[in-house]
Amino acid sequence: MTMARFGLTGFLIAVFVAVVSFAMPNKASAESHYYSSLFGTAVEGYDVVAYFTDGKPVEGDSDHVVKWKGAKWQFASAENKALFEADPEKYAPQYGGYCAWAVSQGYTASTVPEAWKIVDGKLYLNYSKGVQSTWEQDVPGNIKLADGNWPTISEDFE
Repeated sequence: MTMARFGLTGFLIAVFVAVVSFAMPNKASAESHYYSSLFGTAVEGYDVVAYFTDGKPVEGDSDHVVKWKGAKWQFASAENKALFEADPEKYAPQYGGYCAWAVSQGYTASTVPEAWKIVDGKLYLNYSKGVQSTWEQDVPGNIKLADGNWPTISEDFE
């Protein structure tokens, strides 16, 4: 009886830790400033090159993975993987993959692959489509604010 109760308690503690860990963004290591999932995957496993080449979010494939700046980046094809490897800074989202609007406001928030925009050749992600609508009310102004805030915010990751 005691062992069964301990087993259940241990299980419940493990579930609690897993839920809390999953719900909280995985802050980047000192090596990196890229937001990633609990499993270390950038942009929830979506192919960042596809935003540029296909003009839409496309799920990556675990057969095409690059480890860069502390995160695993998945790609839909070997071609997209090669493009990323040749110039990761060109394709990686701004502000470490955190919500562009949140960074413009001075904090970080997670993002969803469906809330995105390419501006002047750079990929920006947002927390949700609703937040993206707010961010889009003044894209240049919000980028300017976020660009100013990011150096201070990113210091917290070091």
